[in-house]
Amino acid sequence: MAKTLVIVESPAKAKSISKFLSSQYTVKASMGHLRDLPKSQMGVDIEKNFEPKYIAIRGRGNLIKELRTAAKGADRILLASDPDREGEAIAWHLAHLLGIDTDGKCRIEFHEITKPAITAAVKQPRKIDTDRVDAQQARRILDRLVGYQLSPLLWRKVKKGLSAGRVQSVAVRLICDREEEIRNFIPEEYWSLTAQFHATGGNFSAKLVKKDSQKIAISSETEMELILKDLENANYSVQEVRKKEKKKQPAPPFTTSTLQQEAYRKLNMSPKRTMMLAQQLYEGLELGKQGSVGLITYMRTDSVRISEIAQTEAKEWILENYSLEYYPPQAREYTSKGRTQEAHEAVRPTSVLRTPDSLKEFLSRDQLRLYRLIWSRFLASQMSVALLDTLTVEVGTGKYLFRANASTVRFPGFLAVYEESQDESDKEPEEGSLSAQVVQGEALELLKLNEKQHFTEPPARYTEASLVRKMEEEGIGRPSTYAPTIETIQSRGYVAKEGKQLSPTELGEIVISLLKENFSELLSLEFTANFEEKLDDIEEGSTQWRTVIRDFYAPFATLLAKAEEKIGKVQIEDKISDEICENCGRNMVIKMGRYGKFLACPGFPECRNTKPLLEEIEANCPKCGHPLVVRRSKKGRRFYGCSTYPDCDFVSWELPAPEPCPQCQSLMVIKGSKQGRHYVCTNQECRYDQPIEEPEEEK
Repeated sequence: MAKTLVIVESPAKAKSISKFLSSQYTVKASMGHLRDLPKSQMGVDIEKNFEPKYIAIRGRGNLIKELRTAAKGADRILLASDPDREGEAIAWHLAHLLGIDTDGKCRIEFHEITKPAITAAVKQPRKIDTDRVDAQQARRILDRLVGYQLSPLLWRKVKKGLSAGRVQSVAVRLICDREEEIRNFIPEEYWSLTAQFHATGGNFSAKLVKKDSQKIAISSETEMELILKDLENANYSVQEVRKKEKKKQPAPPFTTSTLQQEAYRKLNMSPKRTMMLAQQLYEGLELGKQGSVGLITYMRTDSVRISEIAQTEAKEWILENYSLEYYPPQAREYTSKGRTQEAHEAVRPTSVLRTPDSLKEFLSRDQLRLYRLIWSRFLASQMSVALLDTLTVEVGTGKYLFRANASTVRFPGFLAVYEESQDESDKEPEEGSLSAQVVQGEALELLKLNEKQHFTEPPARYTEASLVRKMEEEGIGRPSTYAPTIETIQSRGYVAKEGKQLSPTELGEIVISLLKENFSELLSLEFTANFEEKLDDIEEGSTQWRTVIRDFYAPFATLLAKAEEKIGKVQIEDKISDEICENCGRNMVIKMGRYGKFLACPGFPECRNTKPLLEEIEANCPKCGHPLVVRRSKKGRRFYGCSTYPDCDFVSWELPAPEPCPQCQSLMVIKGSKQGRHYVCTNQECRYDQPIEEPEEEK
């Protein structure tokens, strides 16, 4: 019998795939790339039409030798790396290392690790897609040209060790631009007026929305006083009651971007952690007697397409576990926006019959949480619409109109399984709440008028989720680049994460300012998005990759030469603190790291002493009475501890309140919920709970 060698990227995937193939197949892992451009030099010969110089990656020699030995003993070799540009390039490099004919049928592709997918793939090998390889080469070479020529410029002009990546720099620019918006923001005053009414069916509130049939905007206390004067002794009645049926559609199944955003909102997972867990679910996990099983489809995708087999399985599950009315008249199909790789599918469970509850004993907590999210989103995407009954009540008096809204779910449909989260900035402001029964024409009793002053707020800083969303909207990068880009800009010290918000460091702002002034096109959103379009053209075979690189490089080289002459040396002075280094007696300086500011000895490298920069909070330690300070765990998570540590070991993951509990004098902490923030006593026998009253605009 002919022996076939199958090469995948990871041992976990190799283990999962081996289950579905006969003993005539040997499955080995390449551990990702085995060839790449050298780290010690440019690796691109500009004079020879940008010819790349690929070498075996250091430390992979034994693995290459092992794969070559396995290849010599095989009658056929199948390269089964991931189904994207990166995977195609890995297959191409493997073919060169192992002496495989790239025009031969040596490449197989699958989007889920299931027996039908694997057995079908090995029966349909194809040639390596050189257009897809060229698209990946173009990205790799352009990034190398930018990084290896722009970074040394930053070393000479700003600080040694800096680097400037093409996509990363644009991501930092987005964060810097948002910070500038926030700094330049001028708050504008506005007022709102809410009325409390009594009707025969109960009490309700309504918000002032119109004056003389025009939308009202109250910009000062004087205007509010005139309105309140107009409303003195006014009579109120229900002018209109509108009842409507509203259909709420389910969200499509996950793409890489939407998975990262929703995992961040619902599970508080960073894009990096989300992708790490998704990779594990895709490659396969041990499920007892079943062995290693791939639980989700390929997780790097911008497509929302669903296979007919998956649709049929979802239909059967919905009909069996719910009822006919929970399934739409026909299977739902979704269309992706823009150019996507439609050979891919959305991120979905490989089998909807494998419910999250059935996997509890086999998956870690976070693996299960992410799998449940993917499973629920996919199932909901195939279910019927939710039907809501909406009620709008308009209350009039003279030239003023108040409005209240209410909605109730008549039929949950897909909401029985899943509801998509929203960013705070996407939520619509409420006009009023309505829980009472009212009748058109009914006279109402005014109970109270509540006027409130507000100020417009600046745009929110990006979170990791909202930055992913912005990058996708602007066409910056591709699904595989979002998480590593965000991780890179933090690790290089260009961006700091405070709580959930991303803000630029001083270093980040200096670098972006220099790049914007001297390489404005490189940092423009349009250039980055257009380059992604050109990569798509290369993959489709309509453009040559060398032409794309050549068109970019000529003007870039000119700008580089001008910048070398124009930019002077930039000095970044470290802020000196009052903290004395206990090792050498110098005043320590404040530096910025990936998790924020810290103290370091200026005598580096002779003295390498560092320590946290302690930020005091308005609370004292309940154990010893000393001030409490902000600290960070090894994973960067914020917590609160005593400033005298290690003499006192008090810690709290929740923000301690300034005052002790009024009932038992124990420590209180601040907790947030949908109803607002509360002071909660930590004494289990007391559990005193007090809402925190704060201005509306601060909530």
